[in-house]
Formats: sequence, structure tokens, C-alpha cells
Amino acid sequence: MTADRYASVRSSGSMGRSAPRHRVDGESRFRKQRWRTAPLAVAFTVALVPLIRGASAEALPDPVEPVTGNATHFFGLGGPYGGCGATESQLETLDYIALNVYDTPGDWVYYERPLPEGDPQIGMWNNGHSCGHWVQVTIGDYCTGTNDGDRNQPFCRNGEWVANTFNGATLNMLVEDSCGDDNAWCRNDPYHIDLHDQSLDKFVKNGKPAGNMLPDHWNNRHVGWKFIPAPDYSGDIKIGFMQGAETWWAAASFSHLANGIHGVESWSGGRWVDSTMNADMGQSFILTPYEPGGTRISVRVRDVDDQYVNEAADGKAMTMRNEA
Repeated sequence: MTADRYASVRSSGSMGRSAPRHRVDGESRFRKQRWRTAPLAVAFTVALVPLIRGASAEALPDPVEPVTGNATHFFGLGGPYGGCGATESQLETLDYIALNVYDTPGDWVYYERPLPEGDPQIGMWNNGHSCGHWVQVTIGDYCTGTNDGDRNQPFCRNGEWVANTFNGATLNMLVEDSCGDDNAWCRNDPYHIDLHDQSLDKFVKNGKPAGNMLPDHWNNRHVGWKFIPAPDYSGDIKIGFMQGAETWWAAASFSHLANGIHGVESWSGGRWVDSTMNADMGQSFILTPYEPGGTRISVRVRDVDDQYVNEAADGKAMTMRNEA
């Protein structure tokens, strides 16, 4: 496990969420950010830990078999960090997607985030609990008509869905952002995904590059996708304190995850306590030190199956100092 101090800042209200996207045929306008990192001293402690399962907010069931949705694309993570609370510099790949915040067909209201636990309006974003999870994306049919996400129009109007040479091409991608926009894609299609546009020429079919789908072979085509464990995972989880973190606000970001992240616990007052997620940024948590006002922090992390990370290796706890 490594720790860095990530160049991101604490903000009020949106807590660093990406700005709403304005798509025209799947395109959006973003300005890329540059991020600075500085090393932070880290030590390890080892502890045997019992498994305590924590409940996450209810949402649409995680797809075990591939589900099909419309796919859009976007320029990159918003600033100062993406919807999951990570910067591009933290990620092991730039092949990432956004999932829908809301499941509210025909309802365009921007409800306060995170949504209440158990709210049936929770989309596949799952109040941030899908962050850091890998998905396998498979290219599906192409729309020959207009497919612009208009609220008052059907998908692929005045056309039909057809297969072409890109069908069946695949790519493994990370969930790193959210889509809460008030358009048909982000509200009416529960399995819509938004792909980083740099990934649209990285899909592979029959062991060979499938080619670039932009601009003539995209048109927000159908894709199939499902959650998967991190492919060929090696190494360890990474933790970084966010710029602006203080002893009273020890905001940290978690990345390089083998099987996503559903919770973080801090050792405080002689026991493990749940750390609070930073709004609905599912890879950012507010950590609690050993003692009030202290800088020493130990954490343990639960994955999407509520299994402790490294539990098989004697349940390693990760200890660091918040030297803000």
C-alpha cells in the first residue's frame, strides 16, 4: 500500500462532483486538469479482523449477466477530481466510465445527493458504491437514425438498430464518474454508460484492435456490460490524503482496488468505527485518527462483497500519518 497527497481540494456543497455535462450526440466539453503529488510517509500494522458486513444503499441489482444500454462518451473527469473522488493520475487506466446517479424515467429533478438509503430512485451509480469497480464493456448495435438523448423523443428515432463490424469488440474499464444530467440517457435508460472518449479506439475484437468508432461509427450505440473483478490484479491498494485535508478533516482517496470499495473503517478509541463517505464520492472517505486531534490513522477497507481487503493475508490494517 502506498500513500500520496493528491492535489485535490475540499469544496462545499457539491463536494468536488463533476460539473453537469452538456452532450450533443454524446459529446461534452471539459478542460483537462494537471495533478501534482507528493510522497507521504506510511507504515504498516497487521491485525486479525473479524468480518462485519455493512449495508449499502439499495439500487438496481448489480448485473451478473451483461445488460444492454445506450452509450455516450465524454472528454474526461471533471475538476478538481472525478465523481468518485479520484484524479486521473491515481488511476491504473484511462479507460473509465460514468454510471447513472438516478433511476427516474421522465423525472428531471436534481435530487440532493447522496439519495436516502433504500430510495428506489438510486441508479447504477449506487450512491457511489459502484466506484472503483471494473466493468467489461462489449460493443452492440449501431443506430441509423437520430439518437440524441432528447427528453421527449424515443432513442434511435427515424432509424433502426443494426450490427456492423464493431459488434462484439470488448474493453475492460473502471467506474470513475457519475451521470446525473437531466437528459433521456441519464434518466430514462437505467443501464446507460458514459465512456471516456479516449477509449473508443481501444476496443479489441478477435485479439486485434477494432478501430476507432469516432466519428462515423458511434452515434451513441448500444453496449453490453457487466461488473468484473480487476483483471490481472497485482500490487496493493493505494491511499492518498486530499490537498486541504486537516487533522479535523482527514479526507483520503482510495484507488488500485481489486474488487471495488464498499466501506472504510478507522481505528479510534480502541475500536473500529465506520468512516463516512465524502458525499457520494465512493472512493473518498473522511478518516478518524487514533485520538481526537491526532495524526496517526489506521484503516481497513471492505470491497463490493463486504470482504476486507487483504483478509486472506491476515487481515492487514493500513496505518499512516496525516501530516497536513
